[in-house]
Amino acid sequence: MMDTTFREVSSDPRTTQLPLSHLSLELGHLYMDDFAAGPGRLREQFARVKPWADAARAAATRTGGRRPRISTCFLIDDYFTRFSSPAEVLPQVLAEAAECGLVIDYLARESACAEVGAVRPARLAEARLVQSPPLGSNGSRPPATEVGWLSNGERSPSDQPGEAMQAAAGWQPPREIEARRHSVFLDVELWDEHEGRRTWSCPFLAAVWQLLRLGLLRDQGQEVLAPVPREETFPASWDSLPPLVRLNPAADPFAAYRTCSVLASRFLPIEHAVRVILAQWSPEESVLRQIAERAEREGLTMPDDVTDRINYVFHAPS
Repeated sequence: MMDTTFREVSSDPRTTQLPLSHLSLELGHLYMDDFAAGPGRLREQFARVKPWADAARAAATRTGGRRPRISTCFLIDDYFTRFSSPAEVLPQVLAEAAECGLVIDYLARESACAEVGAVRPARLAEARLVQSPPLGSNGSRPPATEVGWLSNGERSPSDQPGEAMQAAAGWQPPREIEARRHSVFLDVELWDEHEGRRTWSCPFLAAVWQLLRLGLLRDQGQEVLAPVPREETFPASWDSLPPLVRLNPAADPFAAYRTCSVLASRFLPIEHAVRVILAQWSPEESVLRQIAERAEREGLTMPDDVTDRINYVFHAPS
């Protein structure tokens, strides 16, 4: 007897293969205050990034005997503040980077981590959050997707009175779930809402940014953020600029097996929050398996933990 199973094509989406570099090297972020400080601020930042970027390139040599594929990227904040225009900002950024011996392959708008056309990358990432329950948790704490807060442990108990005739529990410290003797507890705000409009937090968008660079975030198996070749001139408005622009036609792929971000030390608290978020994020098994198989064919070993694929260099201000 022949056993036949009928399945709708839409119920089994195909996981698209993405081209991958060995390393995605981030050369920094640009916010309004950086731009307002003038070209000298940009030049100073790129000068500080250059030696660390060179060191990251030199370290990316374990590629199975092949030439290391390394792409560089740069992120501009057009989500929390809109300043100037691409036509004015981007030529300055590229000129100052080149002056310091750096080539930016890809330029991304931070708003792309929240919305790319009809796709909502932040919502896709939020849907795969799996909170780590603290020891002894009774499920009374609302999920992060309801309250917009995610921690790496157990919060201090509320000071509100308990049931009648029940003795006050007294103050208790927060506890990190996987503390090494002493806790480093962190409670991260993922988003807030005002008049029905949600605004994603900087740490959550930064976590989405890492997932996009690692090629781990998909929309029904499909690519979320596809690079668009740059045009001869940059547009006058940020909305007219593609979410991800390939500035260098000869660039290696945007997504990579691993990432490294060279950032000013002021970003350290943000990236700590990113790691708390991604430690409680569940990748799609088909995507993980696909990347692991490709890495194996290249003679590479991929860590199972997503956070172990992410590296940083933090440099101090002048």
